[in-house]
Amino acid sequence: MIRGILIAILGIAIVGTSYWGYKEHQEKDAVLLHAENNYQRAFHDLTYQVDQLHDKIGSTLAMNSKKTLSPALAEVWKTTSEAHNNVSQLPLTLMPFNKTEEFLANVGDFSYKAAVRDLDKEPLNKKEYASLNKLYENAKDIQNELRNVQHLILDNNLRWMDVELALASGQKQSDNTIINGFKTVEKSATAFSETDFGPATMTSMKKEKQGYDHLKGKKITEKEARKIAQKFAPDKNHHIKVAKSGKKTNRDVYSISMQDPDQKADIYMDITEKGGYPVYLIQNKKIKKEKISLNDASNRALQFLKKNGYNINDLKMDESSQYDGVGVFSFVPIQNDVWLYPDSIRIKVALDDGEIVGFNAKDFLTSHKQRDLPKPKLTPEKAKANLNSNVKVQETRLALITNELSQEVLCYEILGTIENDTFRMFINANDGSEEKIEKMKSAEPIYKDL
Repeated sequence: MIRGILIAILGIAIVGTSYWGYKEHQEKDAVLLHAENNYQRAFHDLTYQVDQLHDKIGSTLAMNSKKTLSPALAEVWKTTSEAHNNVSQLPLTLMPFNKTEEFLANVGDFSYKAAVRDLDKEPLNKKEYASLNKLYENAKDIQNELRNVQHLILDNNLRWMDVELALASGQKQSDNTIINGFKTVEKSATAFSETDFGPATMTSMKKEKQGYDHLKGKKITEKEARKIAQKFAPDKNHHIKVAKSGKKTNRDVYSISMQDPDQKADIYMDITEKGGYPVYLIQNKKIKKEKISLNDASNRALQFLKKNGYNINDLKMDESSQYDGVGVFSFVPIQNDVWLYPDSIRIKVALDDGEIVGFNAKDFLTSHKQRDLPKPKLTPEKAKANLNSNVKVQETRLALITNELSQEVLCYEILGTIENDTFRMFINANDGSEEKIEKMKSAEPIYKDL
């Protein structure tokens, strides 16, 4: 009798375990399929957009009037933006792909600047037309290489998830068809990098993206990265996994995942190999009832920065807000009384226990440096004269921002109000033009069940 009951219980346990394993496998397959579909969509969209880019650049070579040339160049700019967006969605961040991104960025920069200028008064010169023709030829080379990769993917039923695994592990990359194909695309884009657009299109996008190689300190080991990570989950029982980024990048990091059994939360973070600086941190714990104030939370954020090697005397808090039991803070470096917005750091602090649940210092680590800042040509009064007459100015200060062309520009940051709304306006300190206008967020209303 007892034996029969034990056999029945064992049978139920086996069936239950099998069903659980089956469901886990199904869920894992669903996640992988979703990721694979996104990669496939992004790649085929990219291939189509480069096809379109080649055709649209060819059309501009046959145009000679502002009426048709300006809209055509604007379309080129739009297409490069879409292509650049799809490149960023592919699992290529762990391999050098700088020249292709530089190709798209420079094409967009050239086409935008040419589209918005008065082509009747300042038409494209011979040097710019020669550059446009060279651009057309290089776009064709990249188009052909992408089509070749597309053919190999479709013909051999290749998966992008295999690319991601190969890049993450750094193993057998030479045998991966997609990776080899994109290396050829990168070579085609390299030929374009030497193209001279002329002085009329002084682009700032040509420079290679800054990585982490310039950071101070020695290269840390995986063991040292694990020790740094332990500061963020001090319980000895947590489980830590460490993975290093792919080879030959200028943004080498240790990617870390760990579990905090006390909070029943997972923590994810990246730590730079050079110097061991935290790049970002995310903790997905459940926030309980608020116990600390927003001011206390800001002090916790400053303590976190100081603990991790940031000079808090050079940083000032720009914004603080509160959402769903979390304090959100933005810190900006100051140089000669100029706020350096491209180097901002963002931190989230839980208002129940003061733990750091979010941190992002990527912009600071890649961009921050001592700059040779220009002196403003306009006075604050002349800059304010360019504002809408309805604006009531509250505060004015100098700031460095990044404009739509990814160029750093010195501005007067002016805080002002129109009736009950507050706006932040960035006026170019050299020519008085409006660079950016932002409406400041108000406190979120709380909606209760009716």
